[in-house]
Amino acid sequence: MSGDGPLPLEGITVLAVEQAVAGPLATRHLADLGARVIKVERPGEGDFARSYDDAVHGQASHFVWLNRGKESIALDLASDHGRRVALDLADRADVVLSNLAPGAMERLGLGAAALRERRDELVVVTLSGYGDGGPYSGRKAYDMLIQAESGLCSITGTPESPSKSGVPVSDIATGMYALSAVQSALFRRERTGRGATIEVSMFEATAEWMGHPMYVRMYEGRQLGRMGLSHASICPYDAFPTRDASVLIGVQNDRGWAALVREVFGRPDLVDDERYATNIARVSRRAEVDALISSLSGEYGSEELADRLDAAGVPAARLNDVGGLVDHPQLDARDRWRQVDTPAGPVRGLRPPVDYADVELPMGPVPALGQHTDAILAELAGRTRGEDTHGTARG
Repeated sequence: MSGDGPLPLEGITVLAVEQAVAGPLATRHLADLGARVIKVERPGEGDFARSYDDAVHGQASHFVWLNRGKESIALDLASDHGRRVALDLADRADVVLSNLAPGAMERLGLGAAALRERRDELVVVTLSGYGDGGPYSGRKAYDMLIQAESGLCSITGTPESPSKSGVPVSDIATGMYALSAVQSALFRRERTGRGATIEVSMFEATAEWMGHPMYVRMYEGRQLGRMGLSHASICPYDAFPTRDASVLIGVQNDRGWAALVREVFGRPDLVDDERYATNIARVSRRAEVDALISSLSGEYGSEELADRLDAAGVPAARLNDVGGLVDHPQLDARDRWRQVDTPAGPVRGLRPPVDYADVELPMGPVPALGQHTDAILAELAGRTRGEDTHGTARG
């Protein structure tokens, strides 16, 4: 890929009053796409995700993941000076995105209505747990709580025990819907000159992802079970034993079944066997089908079986751990790793999962707390740190 094309969001400025995961994920992608992202952080403490752990050269893994390419300004938004600076920054921004506690931005005088009254062309995005209104609107909302409240935990885990997902999917869903909303609002503004007031709820974002089990519940009256690695509506779809480990097999349709039993396992007699010929029949006999496939898969080593599945076009995968992801040959073959600068030195980072043919998206440095405070204040007609007794923290 050549590097001479313009970045998609070059010239766009985003003011981010954010913390934790959902908001920072959205704005990190905006930064990757070329936007200038100014991150407002609490003096002395910063985004509380900075202290989640110290896994990355003494820095928090969440923060390093979610905050590259941003500028950090330390502002006490409870002070008059901090609010004035925030308003000045909002007046120069294209987008203001926040995910503070419910009502916090309004109490600070930085709510969507107040900001849009100053500049109608502004895009203001508010992320919250449950949205504005309704009996849950004031509740605290973290990823685990939303996964539980939305029913996601009820279908995740093993038959014996519910579980949340291993990554914060409610936060990620919310951040990605916010990203999409910002991009679409900017596109509309480009055509109409009109800004937008946007709300994204973690609960509703997760509820959207629950479409399949929700429709089954509404129209069949049935709660999907917790299936572990299996699938409530497809069979065979699970990890199956081999002589030395296991391989995941996911047959999506009846053609896939035919390829599996005929080409992989050499059992053409099973293709048209009425007990197994359709997915509905296989699901109704799941235990029997799983036992049958396990008896056949156990005759092969993992690599041999994976090769046979690939050759037959049957979807399959190895059950990797995270080390297997880090060392995955596909990431190396596609040149997905880059160096990202941080206050504690360079670290490895995955390139954004979106490729433009004419330009490589940037992966800017992770900022230290308040690193850009002086430079940003200097842009605002000479404002300084010492303008009042609260002011901004010294980075």
